[in-house]
Amino acid sequence: MSSKPGEEFEVRQTSTSEDYTPDPSKSIKLSPQRQALIDDIIALYSCEPTVRRVERYTADCLIVLQVYANDRYKMAGQWFALPKLFKASKNERYEIIKNDRDLIQFKNEQSWTFKIIPKTATINALVSLSLDPDTVDSDFIQVKYHKDQANDKDYSHEGLGFSFKKWQADNVVKLMDSPEVEHFIKDKDAAKLPVKKYGSGDEKGQAPRQSF
Repeated sequence: MSSKPGEEFEVRQTSTSEDYTPDPSKSIKLSPQRQALIDDIIALYSCEPTVRRVERYTADCLIVLQVYANDRYKMAGQWFALPKLFKASKNERYEIIKNDRDLIQFKNEQSWTFKIIPKTATINALVSLSLDPDTVDSDFIQVKYHKDQANDKDYSHEGLGFSFKKWQADNVVKLMDSPEVEHFIKDKDAAKLPVKKYGSGDEKGQAPRQSF
C-alpha cells in the first residue's frame, strides 16, 4: 500500500452536522509518536513551518483544504507561504476523535489574523490524516493524505472552485523564493494519479454519512 500515491488514501465522509467545535476534555489520548505527529501538524497550521515538519508527509502525499496539492513540493509551498499571508495563526483547541491504525481524525479550531486586513477569523474544521503504512509503527510517522473539511459535505473535486484550488497549489510554489521549499523540489516528480471526481460531496459522491 505504501507504494501507492496519496490519491489512493482519501477518506470520504458526509457529516450529520456542520459543528466541528472541539472539546479537548473528550480528546482520545495518543501514543508519544502519534502525539508528536499531531504537534507538528498543529505547528504547520500555526505558521511555524520547518523542513522537518513538512517531512511529516510522504513525497507523493496529497493535501486538500483551500488548495489541492498533490506532492510534497507543492505542499511545502503552501505551508511556507502561510507566514507571508497571515500575521498570526493560533490554535485555540483541538479534539482527537479517531485514532485508528491508518487514520487519525481531529476537530480543530484555528484563529487566523490577516496581514493586510486587521481582522481575525476563527474556523472550526474536521482534519483527517491518512497515515503511511510503512511508517505507521515508526518513531516518525508520515502522512499520505491530509484533508481539512469546514462544513458537513466532503469535496467533489469538480467545478470552478476546485480548478482554482488546484491552480493555486500548482502555481504558488513557483513564486516562492525559499531554500526550505526548494529542498523539496525533487518531490515534484512523485507519482500521481488523475484527480478522482465524485460529482458531489454528499452520500451520492461516495461520502458516507457519519456523526462526529
